[in-house]
Amino acid sequence: MTATSTNTIAIDQFIAAPPNKVWRTLTEPELHAGWWVPGDIAAVVGHRFHLQMPGWGAVACEVVEVIPEQKLVYTFNQTWTLTWRLVAEGHGTRLFLQHSGFDLTQKSERDALNRMAPGWRDQMLPRLAQTATQLVD
Repeated sequence: MTATSTNTIAIDQFIAAPPNKVWRTLTEPELHAGWWVPGDIAAVVGHRFHLQMPGWGAVACEVVEVIPEQKLVYTFNQTWTLTWRLVAEGHGTRLFLQHSGFDLTQKSERDALNRMAPGWRDQMLPRLAQTATQLVD
């Protein structure tokens, strides 16, 4: 995991589940709620949805790119972008997350980047991996 001085959190996580299970975990609302937060996510370009973030409330998002079982990109809070890229690796999936768009001229954005980088790495992606590996075909 690296947090660059530009404005991006970049994490590379191996998940012992095939890409179709990781994809489902990212794109099916009931699975998404199990590892992160509830929301009406759908893997459809142009789909506008909300994620119910504790302490923030409903955060507006919009899907901007979809390549099924390979790439999902959506905006988050009109400023940030989450890019999820899945690459088959052996019997699992290499998941690449880029959380970009932090305005490092703003202290609150720098603080958010510094807080979220370890949160993604140490909490959220391990929970995503656990959810994906427990899915039954």
